[in-house]
Amino acid sequence: MINTNDILQTIQMIDHQHLDVRTITMGINLLDCCDPDPHAACRKIYDKITTSAEKLVKTGEDIETEFGIPIVNKRISVTPMALAAGASRTNDYVPFAAAMDKAAKAVGVNFIGGFSALVHKGMTEADKKLIAAIPEALAVTDVVCSSVNVGSTKAGINMDAVALMGQTIKACAQRTAGQGGFGCAKLVVFCNAVEDNPFMAGAFHGVGEAERVINVGVSGPGVVHHALQKVKGQPFDVVAELIKKTAFQVTRMGQLVAREASARLGVPFGIVDLSLAPTPAVGDSVARILEEMGLEVCGTHGTTAALALLNDAVKKGGVMASSSVGGLSGAFIPVSEDEGMIAAAQSGALTLDKLEAMTCVCSVGLDMIAVPGDTTAATLSAIIADEAAIGMVNQKTTAVRLIPAPGKQVGDVVEFGGLLGSAPVMPCHTGSAEEFVARGGRIPAPLHSLRN
Repeated sequence: MINTNDILQTIQMIDHQHLDVRTITMGINLLDCCDPDPHAACRKIYDKITTSAEKLVKTGEDIETEFGIPIVNKRISVTPMALAAGASRTNDYVPFAAAMDKAAKAVGVNFIGGFSALVHKGMTEADKKLIAAIPEALAVTDVVCSSVNVGSTKAGINMDAVALMGQTIKACAQRTAGQGGFGCAKLVVFCNAVEDNPFMAGAFHGVGEAERVINVGVSGPGVVHHALQKVKGQPFDVVAELIKKTAFQVTRMGQLVAREASARLGVPFGIVDLSLAPTPAVGDSVARILEEMGLEVCGTHGTTAALALLNDAVKKGGVMASSSVGGLSGAFIPVSEDEGMIAAAQSGALTLDKLEAMTCVCSVGLDMIAVPGDTTAATLSAIIADEAAIGMVNQKTTAVRLIPAPGKQVGDVVEFGGLLGSAPVMPCHTGSAEEFVARGGRIPAPLHSLRN
């Protein structure tokens, strides 16, 4: 039964606390678009996307108007393109990204994800071609996002792929140097990538998914921050209970939108991802939640413990609200997209090492972090390897989205605008990892991967 007080609380959250549905994402299977002729394959991809998602944006706008719930983005994820393009007789995969971009613009979505490869145990020829195409593909398209999965708890870490991705990120930054290396903001390197992630830039439509599916990502850092102001000085079990209750309400709203979109589009409902995804807006910050728990500044001692409590409580509240929680679900800590993180990084309180420690207990990993433009490809690869190791050993998804900002040094700021915000350039360690990365091969899976 709908409680009037719950309705009023939700309205308050939307009007004053930045509560929104961050994205409705339609996943689309493209395996039936495979064709030896790359031109025919691209035509099929365009037709499949535009036919499947023809009404996605209009449906999202209608729900937004009727229910008064802000829906920030409408997005599409597709089958990893290395799989869909693998049958085509071509060495150039950039046209596949162009077809994705053209289709996404035709239906009016904000982003399309899935220019992706899954190489955690090895690379096929199609995987290699796709990775080689990433810098050019992200430079010549506007809304295409790319991801590469280089490790998993079951398979270990493909260090050949890790080395290649460091070089790819550098090339991507150079190819989009006129935009501050913006291409890198659309590229994620994963360990333990999930198949039902609605968030960009890492979304792709997994091969275990249905023909089409609707996944929704909700967000509410401002709501949690506001709620915590009511329990100042109280014990952590009280704090955790309040966060759980808040996450329950946020997830319920997301499930309502997801089911409504599913029914109107005639597409199965997949999951609600209840990740706390911040924005550059004041009052919509994960860092400010951690500070509300009693930390003077995000990044100081105690930050990892506070984030662990937050992430766990969000998950517990969400699974009580929906039996279809999935995706990443927890707390994101992207530096450029969180005004509190930006402030902490600029003050020197938040470092790359501290962020790495925090990724052990949060949803994803090192996200939207700008580093000096002269950072070597080997250093980038070593950072990816460290983060992949955390994911592999802890059986969780971790990811790296780094921007080696061309021409920028520590202390400079890279401006991206919109939800991507601005990133202060953070220092990396200067000790070389060249010989470590050059070894190649595979870091074996941990012993607990043998559970079966």
